[in-house]
Amino acid sequence: MSGNSEQAAWTPDSWKTKPIKQDVVYDNPEELSTVLTRITNMPPLVSATEIDRLRAQLKDVAEGHAFLLQGGDCAESFDYCNPTAIEDKLKVLLQMSLVLLWGLRQPIVRIARMAGQYAKPRSSPFETVDGKQIMSYRGDNVNSIDPAARRPDPQRLMSAYLHSAATVNYVRMLLSAGFADLHRPEAWDLGHVRNPSIRREYQSIVNRLTDSLGFMDVIGATGQTAVSTVDLYTSHEALLLDYEQALTRPVAKASQTQARRGTYEPATPPRNRLAPELCDFYNMSAHFIWIGDRTRQLDGAHVEYFRGVRNPVGVKVGPTMDPAELVRALGILDPLLEPGRVTLITRYGADKIAKYLPAHIEAVLATKHQPVWCCDPCHGNTTTAPSGHKTRSFDAIISEITDSISIHQQLGSRLGGVHLELTGEHVTECTGGSMELSHSDLPSNYQTFCDPRLNYEQSLDIAFKIAKVFETRREESHIS
Repeated sequence: MSGNSEQAAWTPDSWKTKPIKQDVVYDNPEELSTVLTRITNMPPLVSATEIDRLRAQLKDVAEGHAFLLQGGDCAESFDYCNPTAIEDKLKVLLQMSLVLLWGLRQPIVRIARMAGQYAKPRSSPFETVDGKQIMSYRGDNVNSIDPAARRPDPQRLMSAYLHSAATVNYVRMLLSAGFADLHRPEAWDLGHVRNPSIRREYQSIVNRLTDSLGFMDVIGATGQTAVSTVDLYTSHEALLLDYEQALTRPVAKASQTQARRGTYEPATPPRNRLAPELCDFYNMSAHFIWIGDRTRQLDGAHVEYFRGVRNPVGVKVGPTMDPAELVRALGILDPLLEPGRVTLITRYGADKIAKYLPAHIEAVLATKHQPVWCCDPCHGNTTTAPSGHKTRSFDAIISEITDSISIHQQLGSRLGGVHLELTGEHVTECTGGSMELSHSDLPSNYQTFCDPRLNYEQSLDIAFKIAKVFETRREESHIS
């Protein structure tokens, strides 16, 4: 399937005609309506211009000219909206991207799981706490993690908007003030690396990086903005469609923009409302949104909503997705065959990737679609430690990434990115890595209220490992 010509016309609320999964039922519909109206009248969080810039960069990724790094918390808490947490997350993503830039010799597209990743899909609407059945925690934009406050509260949608706006604003301020300066010396403290041989390997990479930057400075190849600012985009799983619809805004198409105001491109609904066919609709809650594994039904509300927005979109792909279903999903979401319009975020598990990924790749290669292939090596490798803590093995995560690179290469495809659950904090939630964390270390600083995250050190480890894989492959290709 390569088109959706048989589908009904799309509108921002046409999803309401479809069956929906992971829906939230509020006991006060009037209050919900009031909150959604307020959000609809609030300014957008991102601009159409920024979204279009990301579209162009993901096209480059799909065509093999760039690499995608997407990362952040499993689910954000409103408490994470503070300067330290935001700076730590931004710092680790920027440092990882610089290591990847060196290893791949390609531009890195950076997308953060932040400024909106508040919703949490659940396998059951209820859970048992202290022998009592209560509503499941659905994320800070729905209810509280406090068992006494599990009633879905519409006001939390407005809180989600405000916390997202504050986060986006602070990120913009940091980047404009030079936070992304590549010369920041404190970036490269490798004291956490316990294994001497690994430390020497990492230090060698850092030394070559800094030498390259110094050489570029000497010859004048780095302007002020080239080394001090970067693009960083926001993303989240678009789970609560009422909220997403409230931040979906019409923007005049290019032909209408020129006819109306020259180069003016409105970031809000046109003052003189145009007919829908003269507009593109952008989800302005984030630059990039994705459909989760539990909500990707082809006849469902989420796929219906996603097919109509102008944003680049992601789809989680795992063992339960049949290759034919994957092709049909691409037909619905990418009817115009735009490279990079869809990012396929694969999540199998290190022990299952060899069984399922090849068939998915071959099915897509048989079409004219050019998606971004992005490996999520975290979700499929979640286990339970003897202490009862949910955890993930660093070795399993690296194994899934390297196997994904190899399988794509063998089939004439290309892994275009990685999607990681991480934090810039020094938590102890995943085992392994250069800190050599074990199960016994988990309780020392286990902070997550959702899934386990790679800590700052393990995240850098991932970047170094990926960079080394691509460096080795590049050297081998030169020899051959």
